[in-house]
Amino acid sequence: MRTPRIMAAALLIVGSGLALHGAKAQQAGIQRTDLVQRDLGVPGREAVQVRVDFEPGAVSIKHSHPGEEVAYVLEGSLQYQLEGRAPVTLHAGETLFIPAGVAHLAKNVGDGRASELATYIVEKGTPLVVPVK
Repeated sequence: MRTPRIMAAALLIVGSGLALHGAKAQQAGIQRTDLVQRDLGVPGREAVQVRVDFEPGAVSIKHSHPGEEVAYVLEGSLQYQLEGRAPVTLHAGETLFIPAGVAHLAKNVGDGRASELATYIVEKGTPLVVPVK
């Protein structure tokens, strides 16, 4: 009786690690640098801040997050396509609020490198990036 519980716990731990690894996998032309990850005063929520660098023409996968995202463009020009909305192009110094669960993607539409500072307020223990078909 004890062995099945141990096996189930081991599979859960391994599966969680694979989900985290998949969320942090780098896409071609996109570099993610984790900056900070801290618990909030709200139970079950955490803040995560990431720098995302896009090579010219690089496009993120269509994805969502288990919480809100605030994107701040550090350099270059990024076009964001949020599901159900017209595309919006932001330049260095501009911000965008992305509601929880909204599918979106980002594309470097400039000639040089583009970078954003992404701040997430998300459910703790869930994958940060959820691919969307």
